[in-house]
Amino acid sequence: MKPIIEYSDFRQFMLDYYEDRKHRSAFSWREFSKIAGFSSSSYMKVVCEGKSKLSRIGVERTGSAMGLVGFEMEYFRAMVEFGQAPTEEKKKAAYERMLSIAKVHKVRVMEGDLFEFYDSWQNPVVRELAPLMPGATPGEIAKQCYPDISAAEVQQSLNFLTKAGLLKKSGNNAFVLAETSIKGTPDATRLALRGMHRMMSKLATPAIDLPVNERNFSGVTMGLSRESYNKIETVLDECRQKIISIAAEDKNIEQVYRLNLQLFPLTKNVKECENENA
Repeated sequence: MKPIIEYSDFRQFMLDYYEDRKHRSAFSWREFSKIAGFSSSSYMKVVCEGKSKLSRIGVERTGSAMGLVGFEMEYFRAMVEFGQAPTEEKKKAAYERMLSIAKVHKVRVMEGDLFEFYDSWQNPVVRELAPLMPGATPGEIAKQCYPDISAAEVQQSLNFLTKAGLLKKSGNNAFVLAETSIKGTPDATRLALRGMHRMMSKLATPAIDLPVNERNFSGVTMGLSRESYNKIETVLDECRQKIISIAAEDKNIEQVYRLNLQLFPLTKNVKECENENA
C-alpha cells in the first residue's frame, strides 16, 4: 500500500487500507468499524462509498484504527477536511496544509503540480508562448503578454513548467511543448480549475477594448428548461472539442488565445420557488 502522503482522497486511502488488511488476513468491514469504535458494523464501508461523513471524533477514531500517528495523523485530518469541506476556501486551505506536510517530509503529493499549474494564469500562457519564441529572454516573453507581467514572473513559470515536465529545454532559452499532462482526482481537479476560471474571466474584461479583429465577444440571455440546458451543454462540449482539434492541427501559430465558454443562470429556478411557496 502506498504511503498516506501519496493520497489526496481520504476515502480511497481508507479503502486501500481495508483491501490491504483483507488481503493479508480475515479482515471485514464489521471488524474495521468495531476497531474504530462505531456501533454500526458497516459504517466504514458507508464512509468509503461516500454515503456518510466522518465527524471530528470519527476522524480521530478512524486514524487510530489504521495506526496513524504523528505527521500521518495530521495529514489524514487535513485530507478528510479537504474531502468534506463545504466551501472552496476551506478546501483550498486544507489542501495547502496537505502540501505543506508533504513538503516537510520531502514527498510529492499526486496533485501538487495540478494546483501549482492552475494557481496562476501565467503558467498556461507561458507554456504556449515560450516555444513560439526560441532564444527569447524571460523579459522578451513578458513583453508579449497583454496583462502586464514581469520577467521574474515568466522565469518562475518557466522553472515550474520544466520541473513539472510540461516544457522541455531544447537549447539556450529555447523550449518545446512536452506531451506530459497533469491529472488529478475529480475533486482536486474541480477545485484547481475554479480558480483558473475566475482568473481567466477577469482577463476577459479588459480584452473587450482590443481591436474587434483580434477578439470575439457575443452573448444571449434566454429562458431555459433543464432539458434544454442539458442539450446546450452537450453542444458546447462538442464545439469545444472541435475547436481543440482545429488548434491542434495548426502548424503556423502566431499568438496565444483563451476561449471561455460560459453558460450560467441569472435567476433562481422559478418553478422550484413556486413549489416552495405552495
